[in-house]
Amino acid sequence: MAARVVLTNATVIDCVQPAPLEHATVVVENGRIAEILAGLRLPPAGDETVIDLRGAYLLPGLWDVHIHPDYYPYGELPLADQVTLFGHRLMSGLTEAGIVGVRCAGAHHFMDVAWKRAFDSGQFTGPRVYASGYFLTTTAGHFLHSGHALECDGPYGFVKAIREQIKNGVDHIKLNLSGGIMGPDWDRHWHSFLLEEELRAAFAICKQRDFKVMAHATNPESVKHAVRLGAHSIEHGYLMDDECIELLVKHNAWYVPTLCISHLTPTQASNDWERRWVAQRNLSHALCCRAEAASEVHAAWFRRALDAGVRMALGSDARPLREATLLEMGLWTKDGATPWQTLVAATRNAAAICGAGDDLGTVEVGKLADIIVVSANPLEDIDNVRKLLLVLKEGRIVSDKRRPAS
Repeated sequence: MAARVVLTNATVIDCVQPAPLEHATVVVENGRIAEILAGLRLPPAGDETVIDLRGAYLLPGLWDVHIHPDYYPYGELPLADQVTLFGHRLMSGLTEAGIVGVRCAGAHHFMDVAWKRAFDSGQFTGPRVYASGYFLTTTAGHFLHSGHALECDGPYGFVKAIREQIKNGVDHIKLNLSGGIMGPDWDRHWHSFLLEEELRAAFAICKQRDFKVMAHATNPESVKHAVRLGAHSIEHGYLMDDECIELLVKHNAWYVPTLCISHLTPTQASNDWERRWVAQRNLSHALCCRAEAASEVHAAWFRRALDAGVRMALGSDARPLREATLLEMGLWTKDGATPWQTLVAATRNAAAICGAGDDLGTVEVGKLADIIVVSANPLEDIDNVRKLLLVLKEGRIVSDKRRPAS
């Protein structure tokens, strides 16, 4: 493909302004957006690839800012196979769903770091990966059976583990401050796990080394501790209170609600995509009951945060990536977000939470051309993001689902 790509007759949703720009032309040169022309204008002809989009919708590629690799009981699948499967999931997320960026929330043996380096070097084509390595919790902490957890105890235990994460090339530190919906009986989302001295030591070393904290916080106590100590983002927030919302706004912290965790059970699934995913997941009855018990209050605090203007980004915390991200987007709109708010959360805000907002997340002149094209308007129905035609990474087509001309 030529270094210059001209995408004509596009309906551009730039994720900056809510109104689409019709009959537009987007010019990409050397991987970046060079021009956006309105009214069927075309740049001077040259050595270029011209693609007529015939009115299709061009928008920034999607992001998922809370992901994990698949998890298996110890010894069930060799490590090499798990690493390979994770890479395949990431690559298919890009090509099958237009997910151009991901932020990891826990991956054992630093497999997220390995795939980040492989994609960045050009060895493989995949999304941009922001790596966490293991997530850090206490003995008897959250989600230990996933294999992605590293158990730490005492202030120095957390400090040493964080230094090990930094040494192995992570982008941020994931701290699990509390329990969750998915876990054994002693792993409950209304319980906090870290002692105050452990919290202070963990946040202090992250601040000293200039590493952002991605804080799994699922109850008011853990949310407030995390925000006050400087967490970059709060993950889940199943249970909150008014003071949590006030602190999130005051400290300008991010919130990633991960609705998939509490909302996707057989009795809650409301469309064919959800029902198919729920059937494949085959969650135990006990865990379904835990999710359903938390669902309504989780949705209520999601809406409160949205209405209060809390900075929010979209993350699914479910697998596989190519399905989970799109399911999470549908859940946002079912819980009261507009399609526009959902798109912004999955593009502009998601890039910003990863520190990549200057280069990615919107369709603007000067930004990297990580863009997707869909055949129907996602501002009318968010599920139209499923009608994927093209995925471009830095202006290069990596997935083309258009039907050949007859």
